[in-house]
Amino acid sequence: MAVDELHKELGKLGFDDVRPSHGFIFQKISHGGSTGKELAEHMGITKQAASLTIDYLEERGYVTRQPHPSDQRGKLVVLTQRGWDCIQATEAIFTSIQQRWHEVLGEERIEALLSDMRKLVHSSMDAQAFLFRPVW
Repeated sequence: MAVDELHKELGKLGFDDVRPSHGFIFQKISHGGSTGKELAEHMGITKQAASLTIDYLEERGYVTRQPHPSDQRGKLVVLTQRGWDCIQATEAIFTSIQQRWHEVLGEERIEALLSDMRKLVHSSMDAQAFLFRPVW
């Protein structure tokens, strides 16, 4: 529900080519960049699949490959300004959604819901898929 609304709103802002799985990549590379291998491990996909996804995002201007600072053969995938703009738009949209949920459910219920979701995340690494808000 929230993810569908997010992507509808992102589309209106010109980010209609981003998919939910891209958020996990943005999350990983927003902390100084990552290699294709690190992204593959983070996403639980093959290096080839990660490379195709990086190509997709690079062609659309969200990421770029830079020389790795400590591995002359390696590349570091980092966000471009468009990537950061998408993250900022995502945060603004989620803030709006969360505010609406506060109005409907009230502060106490929202805090309980967020607490329950944090418990799920901490109980299992796979629980990240259930988060309604990426931690960028």
